[in-house]
Amino acid sequence: MFQQLRLVSHHLCPYVQRAVITAGKLGIPYERINIDLSAKPDWFLAISPTGKVPLLQVTRAGGSEHVLFESAPIAEFLNDIGGGEMLAADPVDRAAQRAWIEFASGTLAEIAGLYAAPTYEAFDAKTSAISARLRQVEAVVGDVWFWGDRFTLVDAAFGPLFRYLDLFERRLDLRLMDDLPKVAAWRARLAADPVVASAVAADYPQRLETFMLARGTELSRRLEAVAA
Repeated sequence: MFQQLRLVSHHLCPYVQRAVITAGKLGIPYERINIDLSAKPDWFLAISPTGKVPLLQVTRAGGSEHVLFESAPIAEFLNDIGGGEMLAADPVDRAAQRAWIEFASGTLAEIAGLYAAPTYEAFDAKTSAISARLRQVEAVVGDVWFWGDRFTLVDAAFGPLFRYLDLFERRLDLRLMDDLPKVAAWRARLAADPVVASAVAADYPQRLETFMLARGTELSRRLEAVAA
């Protein structure tokens, strides 16, 4: 049905990672190309309605070409062509899973607010907001994956999120889930999963820290202090 799938990506984008994890779990072949979001190529701007990644270029077997954008529809498209195993069949469960995917996106937005926070007070407020959201996850997360024994698109959405917490813990000893044993165990399973782990390059931690250091924010100053 599909001749080629080409995923337009960026080294650090957590939303791209959702598509990479989904394709990997379903065994869907694709080409991945990374672009520089600070100097977006003209060909990308010509086809992207939002100027954001991920972007999935789909070539059908007949030769027609299509562009899909936004991470949730791309992940659902990959799930659909891969057999539909990563979303529940029951309409209520399926809607609930989509809601938790949105919750993951909202948590990523809070994390972005944390690393953009200009002051200690703003940083502290974002830390509290992220902790509160993680406590909500603690109340519902399953014993293996988020939705029980099956890896779903919810897991694919949260896996990239925890990479930020890895940096915060490793470099700043900022620990947001010491009192959340279920989330901590789920996070560890995600980190150990080969598909989740391979969604980023080996130099991802260094790239992420470099990105954070360059922002001139409260987080940047804290990272600079521990590096001195």
